[in-house]
Amino acid sequence: MDWTEIAVTVQSEDIDRAGNIAHMVVPYGIYIEDYSNLEQEAWEVAHINLISEELLKKDRTKGIIHIYISPEENPAEAISFLQERYQAEEIPFTISTSDCALEDWLNHWKRYFKPIPVGQSLLIRPAWEDEYEAGNRKVLHLEPGLAFGTGTHETTRLCMELLERYMKPGMDVLDVGCGSGILSVAALLLGAQSATGVDIDELAVKTAAENAEINGVACQFTSIAGSLTERISGKFHIVLANIVADTIMVLTEDIEPYLYPDSVYIMSGIIDTREQDVLEVIGRKFELLERREEKGWIALAAKPR
Repeated sequence: MDWTEIAVTVQSEDIDRAGNIAHMVVPYGIYIEDYSNLEQEAWEVAHINLISEELLKKDRTKGIIHIYISPEENPAEAISFLQERYQAEEIPFTISTSDCALEDWLNHWKRYFKPIPVGQSLLIRPAWEDEYEAGNRKVLHLEPGLAFGTGTHETTRLCMELLERYMKPGMDVLDVGCGSGILSVAALLLGAQSATGVDIDELAVKTAAENAEINGVACQFTSIAGSLTERISGKFHIVLANIVADTIMVLTEDIEPYLYPDSVYIMSGIIDTREQDVLEVIGRKFELLERREEKGWIALAAKPR
């Protein structure tokens, strides 16, 4: 059966807010066309200043969010949710739908995922991209599959930057909601002794294990399907949670048994409108170490009180 492609067109100034809402529909299967800063982003991401005529002709005033819904899910429900949320946020929009074979989507979105430097030490390289210059950076080879987490999204980049800042050789890392395993693999490349990735999505767990394998760190990585309290034991020097605000708040209530007194708890995926809610919860048990923000997304680092 074909997947359903939902295309949401909004004004460029609304693309970040509209994209945040779209990520609430599915945590995967989304890419965003936004040409408002085409020249700058082409240089920052791909390090090129020659841009094709086709791209230069794109409408800079609008952005398009492409959402892909699997045959098992309900496209009408997703559209209804989007319409309700966009109207509530007073975001002008148009929505269209079309059928899309899974194979077409898998090949189509890859065109928008190029090698990208993150922090000071890493370069994320899609498995299908053979031309890249790493310099002195460690290369993280990534095959995202259908799992969320490519490194191109602000939430993942912010989390990786904080990980790089607080990582010390020999640490044990727990990655809650590991997705593609990108953060676990990054931790191991940065010197972690071990990384454990847990996710309720079995597809994500399988993808994470494969990415550990292609990066040569499989012997140090453990992937677990299930919830945190069901399957995890022991303590960790760093806990990563690149998820959403509500889940972070629930996780914060249960995470202490897995931490040492000097452990660092790194959280990302927090929309700026929910930051105070998260800060209120973590403030009961944790001391804030650092805050980072990019395009309306917040990442936090904290330690136990």
